[in-house]
Amino acid sequence: MFIGIGTLVNTGAVIVGGLGGYLFQRILTKKMQETLMQALGTAVIFIGISGALSQILVIKQHTLTTKGTMLAAISLALGAFIGELLNIEGQFNRLGGWLRMRIGRQNDSKFIDAFVIATLTTCVGAMAIIGPLQDALAGDPTMLFTKAILDGVIVALYTAALGIGAIFCALPILIFQGGITLLATIINPWLNTAMTNGISLVGSMMIFCIGLNLLLNCKIRVANMLPAILVVLIYGILK
Repeated sequence: MFIGIGTLVNTGAVIVGGLGGYLFQRILTKKMQETLMQALGTAVIFIGISGALSQILVIKQHTLTTKGTMLAAISLALGAFIGELLNIEGQFNRLGGWLRMRIGRQNDSKFIDAFVIATLTTCVGAMAIIGPLQDALAGDPTMLFTKAILDGVIVALYTAALGIGAIFCALPILIFQGGITLLATIINPWLNTAMTNGISLVGSMMIFCIGLNLLLNCKIRVANMLPAILVVLIYGILK
């Protein structure tokens, strides 16, 4: 298998899952869509909680303790500050608006929300970063194949509940994960276990926030927290 196959499979799975969800959407009533969003929000919250707890909780000398909380606090705070300055959420919304216009969906009020939420869910987290690295450096796309299955199901549900905009998260997946694959040889010398664990912790916390937005209709600007991933990397290099 050639390098990058994992990202291509992941992208294809999202498109297939999204199209399936879009076809299924036509038989859902508004009430069913609302219930589906609540169920999906609950699932995403617990995905975020489980991912974060797997990095925070450790056993030392038969005692349950925590680690990484300071890293998470610093990274999320600085990341959110940088993200607000750059207005990353606004950039995502503009991209979503451009895509909506290009495919003639100007009357689809949920298009941008569906695109942004699906993009953040599929591109935030350790698997979206470590998977392309493993694919490029070890020739092992297994993690991305697993992610492809998960993303296909998630995007199918998003599309069924929010509309066709969710399918277009395939484009950021292709660019983001493909870019990491191409740059893997540059990034690899600085990566260590502590940094990948930190990425997983902070990414899981952001996924939890996405779940809150879905379940409780909150307006947490998760996209503006994305620079927290870079803060984790810099923290790991300087430590």
